[in-house]
Amino acid sequence: MATADSANGIEFRNVTKRYGSDVSAPMAVRGISFRAATGTLTTILGPSGCGKTTTLRMIAGLESPTSGQIFIEGRDVTTLGPAERNVSMMFQSYALFPHMNVLENVGYGLKMSGVSPASTRTRAVDALRNVGLVGFDDRLPSELSGGQQQRVALARALVLEPAVLLFDEPLSNLDARLRREMREEIRSLQQRLKLTVAYVTHDQSEALAVSDQIIVMDHGVIAQSGTPQDLYEYPTTEFVAGFMGEAMLFPARADAAGSVALGPLRIRARHALNEGAVKVAVRPEAWHIGPPGVGLAARLAKRAYLGSIYEYTFETELGPIFVVSSDLGRVLELGSDVGLGLADHGVSVVQVG
Repeated sequence: MATADSANGIEFRNVTKRYGSDVSAPMAVRGISFRAATGTLTTILGPSGCGKTTTLRMIAGLESPTSGQIFIEGRDVTTLGPAERNVSMMFQSYALFPHMNVLENVGYGLKMSGVSPASTRTRAVDALRNVGLVGFDDRLPSELSGGQQQRVALARALVLEPAVLLFDEPLSNLDARLRREMREEIRSLQQRLKLTVAYVTHDQSEALAVSDQIIVMDHGVIAQSGTPQDLYEYPTTEFVAGFMGEAMLFPARADAAGSVALGPLRIRARHALNEGAVKVAVRPEAWHIGPPGVGLAARLAKRAYLGSIYEYTFETELGPIFVVSSDLGRVLELGSDVGLGLADHGVSVVQVG
């Protein structure tokens, strides 16, 4: 019988998911393997249709893998249903019962599990305290803001004391300010309570902000996994380089010494390169705007003011280049000629082929 390390909250071993019994049916997930350590937050990140939600649903037991094995805290749960896995899942729609007050919503799962009314109330009150909702017991969901409803849904998941807590695009229904506040709250709560969390999103900044580990998926496979810094600073594939942080990709060549020419600019990769075709990924904040005649010649074609930054689009010999500048004291006029240079950070080189 297969065994697994209980230090891993979640482990996938060569898991495949095919929808339909025919061998020609499309595969949503293609033989993926990964580990998420107990007490850490792992984000499964990728564009629509990459397999991330299917992967989360297989952790929850809402989908069964076509092949492979799934372990939770060292126990093989591949064939077990959701109720046998000790996991809680928080969906995009909070699914609160409108006719129940906050305390009743949070305690509902415990009540259905046969927990005594007194214990249910005590645990529900504790869960609400953990998410900062002391004194909200008797309010109805309709009397709460979106962020407060989110906290109630989170408390309802936490009160069951799951081995693994699952989030499916939890912040997609919130405005930008509330998204930032809630992601900070989720991360703080996860670290304070040492929860094992699997978190699905398509938002790169959200993933970078909350994760211990990020798994980037592309067409049902894992394109790369690692820490947020690994994924952002050291992408290993063209897909990951372009997906993380809205980098622009430029075709180039590496010489025998591993140096890369990008127009008049020279780049030294931070890892060994073979001579030949490469792609240079440059993030918008990595460009330095200098005087004309220095670096890459550029002319300003578009400008947008976003309060704390300016977004510029320059025409260059490499094509249009998108640049983010926090220099609000020096605003460029349309048609201005400048020279573009590169910072040490935010620039990656990946081998092609």
